[in-house]
Amino acid sequence: MMTPVPGVATADRENTPALRWALAALALSVLLSALGTSIANVALPTLAGSFSASFREVQWVVLAYLLAITSLIVGAGRLGDATGRRRLLLAGIFLFTVASAVCGFAPTLPLLIAARVVQGLGAAIMMALTMAFVADIAPRERTGSVMGLLGTMSAIGTALGPSLGGVLISVFSWRAIFFINLPLGLLALYLSWRYLPDIRPAPAVARAGFDVKGTLVLTLTLAAYALAMTPGHGSPGLLNVVLLLSAFFGVVIFVLIEARVPSPLIRLALFRDPLLSAGFAMSALVATVMMATLVVGPFHLSRALGLDAVLVGVVMSVGPLVAALTGVPAGRRVDRFGAQRMTVAGLAGMAAGSLLLAVMPPRFGIPGYLVPLALITASYALFQAANNTAVMTDIAPEQRGVISGMLNLSRNLGLVTGASAMGAVFAFASKSHDIMTASAEAVATGTRITFALATVLILMALVIAVGGRALGNRKSLSAGQS
Repeated sequence: MMTPVPGVATADRENTPALRWALAALALSVLLSALGTSIANVALPTLAGSFSASFREVQWVVLAYLLAITSLIVGAGRLGDATGRRRLLLAGIFLFTVASAVCGFAPTLPLLIAARVVQGLGAAIMMALTMAFVADIAPRERTGSVMGLLGTMSAIGTALGPSLGGVLISVFSWRAIFFINLPLGLLALYLSWRYLPDIRPAPAVARAGFDVKGTLVLTLTLAAYALAMTPGHGSPGLLNVVLLLSAFFGVVIFVLIEARVPSPLIRLALFRDPLLSAGFAMSALVATVMMATLVVGPFHLSRALGLDAVLVGVVMSVGPLVAALTGVPAGRRVDRFGAQRMTVAGLAGMAAGSLLLAVMPPRFGIPGYLVPLALITASYALFQAANNTAVMTDIAPEQRGVISGMLNLSRNLGLVTGASAMGAVFAFASKSHDIMTASAEAVATGTRITFALATVLILMALVIAVGGRALGNRKSLSAGQS
């Protein structure tokens, strides 16, 4: 059991100014980490020109950040449970802010990629611990609303990145997309220090230790997976197959380690819960589709529709606007109608939006892209609120950090897949090794094929949602009868 000490008292959970500022600290942390994921996407063409690099080389500016988050997010959540969430969150925000400054000043592409790795380490801590704080500061009956707020900030950060990045690049330079994090990071650091409760672990939890071997194996396994999902010369080769096999064997070794260590990084018994397993799987599939919109969107708008950088940013700003208007109301609907029902509704909306992008001809222009994008983003906000609530409800205090880390891990596995595999599908479907030289018709074809695949992925998530709900209800009924 976790024991609160001076800070925002967990027992005082009314709608006080202190609670609102604590929620603001969490929301800003989520926004920064999500913004760091997406804001670099729109800069990839500019970075390729600035550093005289290929698209696949500058793609590592995105992948390095995602790889760092994905590799360490579960370990960060477990470490927060063992050492205290507030102090670790403060360290993560500080690391993210300093690394952002280094990214902005980076004179070479390798240094920029290295700084993005460090930035990703800070973001991993921020993402793992924000949801774990919800039960510490908010009343149970408002869990859906708070998750809706955090889901909104995640959706806004993910969708706002391209539009904000486009404006900053056109007005200043690509370096401004990293400098924008400095004032926001300092504000998040102050609010977290001032208003979040200092939750210390119980002695038994603190003495349990940290699974160093499991963390190392998981990090290497995820690194191999990310590399395997990045074709070196436009199509998968032998190295990609070897890396994918290495990732598979890494999973096997990780499972063996977790089954034997006294304090495992991930308790394998958690995967026997159908609701948890379904939540993790759906999160990965949905994130894959969301990253596909961010990777494909700027190239579709600039190459297929012929828009300049400013107009690309303006068009994609519809996403964050829709997310801002629908996220918190979506959380309230989760509280009212239930997480499972709203999960299905969110996935259905995403499937419809992806299908529209798959069949929409380029002659419909900007409206033909805006309507499906708005539908996907609004539905994503609803899904996030519902799925996060379903996964994090009734989790023991000493497991909140690691469960939050696993939920974010599944999301970031989807982002890695979306950035690499869906990017490769887009390039292959466009029949071009260099998207910047592909014809408008080829890019439009690549967009349609990519989102046809995205529709299939969301339909798979819908099947999981319905199946997981049925298994969960059956399990609850059996438990009640026994």
